[in-house]
Amino acid sequence: MPVDSDSCFVNLPAPAKINRFLHIIGRRSDGYHLLQSLFELVSLCDDLSFRKLENGKIERIGDLASAPGDDLCVRAARLLQREAGCRAGAVVRLHKKIPSGAGLGGGSSDAATTLIALNRLWGAGLSRSDLMDLGARLGADVPFFIGGRSAFVEGVGERLSPVDLPDELFAVIWPGVGSSTPQAFQRFDLTSHPQSLKINNLCGCFRNGRLRQDLHNDLEQVVSESIPQVPEALAYLGRLGAARMTGSGSAAFAALSDGKAAEAVLRRAPEAWQCFIVRSLHEHPLSGWLDNI
Repeated sequence: MPVDSDSCFVNLPAPAKINRFLHIIGRRSDGYHLLQSLFELVSLCDDLSFRKLENGKIERIGDLASAPGDDLCVRAARLLQREAGCRAGAVVRLHKKIPSGAGLGGGSSDAATTLIALNRLWGAGLSRSDLMDLGARLGADVPFFIGGRSAFVEGVGERLSPVDLPDELFAVIWPGVGSSTPQAFQRFDLTSHPQSLKINNLCGCFRNGRLRQDLHNDLEQVVSESIPQVPEALAYLGRLGAARMTGSGSAAFAALSDGKAAEAVLRRAPEAWQCFIVRSLHEHPLSGWLDNI
């Protein structure tokens, strides 16, 4: 457990994810879309630090991605306090590295790391399954990060099938403009995508150990229509290989065969863009914290 000795903060990562593909295959009666996707953990991480308080207060410092009352870390901490009957509190400090509104899962990952960290710091003793149930009340992607493995995702995000993926490098570009997940799904017209592939056997996503190139992101078109920087980033990444938008956008990624060549290309990208070269992660850095609970 990495500790900042000067302030007794425990320093922990919250990794990003990419959607290797995202297919929307229907809609429930409550309006939520049904999807099939492949979520892969990657090495781009937010930095979170935690310090236990005995007074029960939850204090949030550092970078703020939203209003304090809507902050997912605060909501996660208070939910764990309430459900586990914890009387302790915490200072939660966040240093954002994952762009907001990028489809990289940064806010959900921050919430997941908060639940995992405070479960241990407070001695709450909740299992992985317990924390995943709590995470689902915070956001559809939070259980994935607590699950700790790259996974096929179905339903509205609640059905996870862990999968082992080969080591890969990716170039990721966030083109300086965030995308709204609710708006992206609202704009998507399921009836206008009759050719959208429905995957009955998800293992068929791979051929010779590589992801099939005919898989896609159904939200890419609608987000590109409203955020022109997205197709610009996709075209730019096309120099390196097949590019795809992740999640509900607005970040794009491409798997790399040559990391050095990619570095040279990304150095010439527009100044307003944030560019990263990341590697795949086999498991969440904190996954072991929940293995024996």
